[in-house]
Amino acid sequence: MITSGLVNVFTHDVLEALEFYVGRLGLTETFRTPTEGVPEHVELAADGFVLAISSAEAARRVHGLEAQVGSPAMSLVFWVGDVDATYRDLTSRGVVGHTEPHDTGNDNRNAVVLDPAGTLVELVAKRG
Repeated sequence: MITSGLVNVFTHDVLEALEFYVGRLGLTETFRTPTEGVPEHVELAADGFVLAISSAEAARRVHGLEAQVGSPAMSLVFWVGDVDATYRDLTSRGVVGHTEPHDTGNDNRNAVVLDPAGTLVELVAKRG
């Protein structure tokens, strides 16, 4: 029986990834190895983190993303308080924007940015 899990995103530069996920998105570091020098593995937490499985067709239709099923492609989804403000803040600090804020189904507002390695990071909030 599975008791726990995590999503492991691979990058060439762990410190650059930490600057993005901790420094810009505000996740909390919970574990790293080795503890001295440049880490090879770091675990981060976001309250209420949820992993979702989405179809490539919906990603294309709703967000204009060309996810390739069966390839190492994915998006990390983070719920935020205000998609527009978060997207503006991140892109003003040099984060690459992929899809500007837009309304989607289920009363959601979404936007997509890229982490330093090109991983899709989707920002979502309820419109109401």
